[in-house]
Amino acid sequence: MALQCGIVGLPNVGKSTLFNCLSSAKAQAANFPFCTIEPNVGVITVPDERLNKLAEIVHPGRIVPTTVEIVDIAGLVKGASKGEGLGNKFLANIRETDAIIHVLRCFDDDNVTHVDGSIDPVRDKEIIDCELQLRDLETVESRISKVQKQAQTGGDKEAKMQYEVLKQYRDALQQGKSARTITLESKDAQRFAHDLFLLTNKPVLYVCNVDDAAAVNGNHYVDAVREAVKDEDAEILVVAAKTESEIAELDTYEDRQMFLEEIGLKESGMSRLIRSAYSLLNLQTFITAGPMEVRAWTYHKGDKAPQCAGVIHTDFEKGFIRAEIIKYDDYIHYGSEVAVKEAGKMHVEGKEYEMQDGDIVYFRFNV
Repeated sequence: MALQCGIVGLPNVGKSTLFNCLSSAKAQAANFPFCTIEPNVGVITVPDERLNKLAEIVHPGRIVPTTVEIVDIAGLVKGASKGEGLGNKFLANIRETDAIIHVLRCFDDDNVTHVDGSIDPVRDKEIIDCELQLRDLETVESRISKVQKQAQTGGDKEAKMQYEVLKQYRDALQQGKSARTITLESKDAQRFAHDLFLLTNKPVLYVCNVDDAAAVNGNHYVDAVREAVKDEDAEILVVAAKTESEIAELDTYEDRQMFLEEIGLKESGMSRLIRSAYSLLNLQTFITAGPMEVRAWTYHKGDKAPQCAGVIHTDFEKGFIRAEIIKYDDYIHYGSEVAVKEAGKMHVEGKEYEMQDGDIVYFRFNV
């Protein structure tokens, strides 16, 4: 399931440093704009302590976590929508991703230059928002010119629906609002909107990159960002990328945990970021557990049992009979699959069952 989160931001805000912390791929991190020209892609393991807890009970041959893809996209600059910097190339890279991790510089450091000469994460956010909105406005106006006449003079219901959706987006974008602020009720309108691939319709996570001192509670820059995005359907995460890079270089888990405790954190910002990226993509996890392996499987939130069975193998979906479900908490509480069954806590579900995050599943099928 190759869904991707793209890391975006102005030059020198910490995107590549963040990416290097997340991935074993080493993007160049340098103190000048455009040090990343080709997008770097990292396949990142999603931390899930449930797998370790189950492994203590099952004693499998291996543990297989799920993953998410992160793309490090070069820094945008003002005028990117008109081709400034390497704007056209960068905007195309963003279009290919499914969600956006927007990195904002929320730290002072005279040794790291800022393209606009001062630190103002709200201004930086608005610059990128504006460039993405301008590109989306071009897309919307182009589509309007193709369907407007047909929608207004003919009896084509599809064209009329498309025209109404496009007008809503155009009005929002002209007001400096992102496409994601528009709520569409009908399924047909939602499908059409998805196929427009608007940049500002992608879900977004704002990452405030702070210094070591602000890693726990943030700072006044973070407070300003929170105020600026309070009306958006978006999450904010506070991460000290430079500190995280130092943690990542430590050899053992114990050393990393000790470092985190010293600065007042229970877990690394990278773990929180990866889980947030996974959730941002509307992904969840079901689990299979046995002597061979304890394994996490990725599915879209809302998928039903047969679709989830198909994640393992297409034959499972084609010949789906039923799903035998054990809730994670029940498995841990009773200590074994046999004990769960004896307690009557295993559920047998059919084709209409909507999978829940953390479900431990055995699929019955026949082909």
